[in-house]
Amino acid sequence: MRGVIGRKTQSGRLRSRKAGSWLKRSVLMSLAILLPLGVSVAGPGATASAAFNPDGFDFWVDSSMGPIKSRIFRAADGNTGRVVYALDGMRARGDISGWEHETEVARELTKWNINVVMPVGGPSSFYADWNAPGNWLGLNTGSSGSVNGSSSGSAMTGSSGWNETLGKNNTYKWETFLTSNLRSALRDRLGFNPNGNGVFGLSMGGSAALTLAAYHPDQFRYAGSYSGYLNISAPGMREALRVAMISAGGYNIDAMAPPWGPQWLRMDPFVFAPRLIGNGTRLWVAAGSALPGPADASAPLDILQGTPLEALALVNTRAFQVRMATLGATNVTYSFPSVGIHNWHNWESEVYRMIPDLSANIG
Repeated sequence: MRGVIGRKTQSGRLRSRKAGSWLKRSVLMSLAILLPLGVSVAGPGATASAAFNPDGFDFWVDSSMGPIKSRIFRAADGNTGRVVYALDGMRARGDISGWEHETEVARELTKWNINVVMPVGGPSSFYADWNAPGNWLGLNTGSSGSVNGSSSGSAMTGSSGWNETLGKNNTYKWETFLTSNLRSALRDRLGFNPNGNGVFGLSMGGSAALTLAAYHPDQFRYAGSYSGYLNISAPGMREALRVAMISAGGYNIDAMAPPWGPQWLRMDPFVFAPRLIGNGTRLWVAAGSALPGPADASAPLDILQGTPLEALALVNTRAFQVRMATLGATNVTYSFPSVGIHNWHNWESEVYRMIPDLSANIG
């Protein structure tokens, strides 16, 4: 009898531990979905001197969405063969890329003789080709950010600062723009090499960077993802992204792709991982620990919001890591720093860590 009771007790404890683990995961997901997403988490982690960089110039290119601006920063040695695209986050601004506004990465990349292309705008787009305008029943849902982009935001927080009709009154076609319209214009007007480029991004842009490399390997031989959502078909992820996209300008995720159909799965790095291996794409994949670092200590609100968002990105990134390992991948470097929440300080630091590897594998 004692043995039976012992087994029951052990079984009960096992169930309790499993329940506790499930509860922790559920709380994490709930925090990521339910936190008020309208406040910036860029905070003190952003480089104080970063803002408009006079070394860059505006580069307008026509598209099916209308004219789209990019900011171009030329390599220090004047070459046109080494090119990298820097993709923004969920609340991409309409006047300037978050990478330019919040960091100094353009200056550092150009010192390494790399030309930098920063597309501007595309909040909530995932840089994808959508099926339809991202409004709700034809209604203009407005923008959660300031019209002039005065607030400094991160991937899911801050201000979009974008013409709220773009992507709502027409249909986002960002993948086509980046891989056709912009690519051709950079080649024809600036002489940039259209092949063997790099691409990196944060959060939404991190997921998109891997997608672009998977389906356009001739253009992108290198891709970097920082705090990316790399397992978007995992339970709860679509609804988490739905809430984030509503907050980041009122966009309707159902206009991007139907749930769990071929188009949605095409956007999931966990699903298309074999392509990245088959292409031989050089990858840099990173996520912070969701523990704040010294630079975050003076901003408790930033920590409150940036911590669960980074934890969600970390879970997604670790799942992608396991997936790649089961496929025998040897083409990826992982970076999991001991501190880092969902903010620009974390992402800027990651670019600096990546640059030597990027420089050795593009052009």
